[in-house]
Amino acid sequence: MIETGAGLRAGFTDAAYEAAGVEIAASAEALWDVADIVAKVRPPTPDELGRTREGQLVISFFYPAQNGDLLDLAKDKGASVIAMDMVPRISRAQKMDALSSMANIAGYRAVIEAGNNFGRFFTGQVTAAGKVPPAKVLVVGAGVAGLAAIGTSTSLGAITYAFDVRPEVAEQIESMGAEFVYLDFEQNQDGAATGGYAAPSSPEFREKQLEKFRELAPEMDIVITTALIPGRDAPVLWTKDMVEAMKPGSVIVDLAAERGGN
Repeated sequence: MIETGAGLRAGFTDAAYEAAGVEIAASAEALWDVADIVAKVRPPTPDELGRTREGQLVISFFYPAQNGDLLDLAKDKGASVIAMDMVPRISRAQKMDALSSMANIAGYRAVIEAGNNFGRFFTGQVTAAGKVPPAKVLVVGAGVAGLAAIGTSTSLGAITYAFDVRPEVAEQIESMGAEFVYLDFEQNQDGAATGGYAAPSSPEFREKQLEKFRELAPEMDIVITTALIPGRDAPVLWTKDMVEAMKPGSVIVDLAAERGGN
């Protein structure tokens, strides 16, 4: 069963699902009432979990470490939960790594949305009518979303810069045609953590990072922030003074807004 209209914005009509043998539920409520297994992308709301029953299974992004109340609600109802965000990010589990597949789309989309809101070309142009400089794009955080954004930005012809606290990604960034932003920081800080995420940085490192961003802010046309630390609020990396230092008409796309924002 599928909720009516659920696929429309992705280009899949109810008729296409019916042709494939799927039953259309008139509403989400109707679907929760009869389905034994409910699959959804967003974490369930308290109202939705309130509709669950003994033995029902919910599969979604759930973030159990951050959503203890929702977990208790599911337990009280006797429902089971499979949290797709807890699938380990290892080779064997790659085909189930829903976080990476969504982050890949988000990184690509961030550049497309930025371009749609930016008044110039990404690529530089020299024509009889004059010269247009290429856009300068800074991507903060070079995980799955960041690398997708870098790939899209460089393929559109922008001069692309990228920063990450994990030194090993510098090679990946440069192999995609972007420039890695190095910090003038003497202590060797490796910000890698398990599971493909970055670890929290030391206050000294963070200060150097912000200093570098302040230096870059007036030059950048587009900034895309992606940095996330699992189980914590996103680190605030692009501060009010940096926003104010940017040129009018610049664009910021914050992919970490849901976790507090960069």
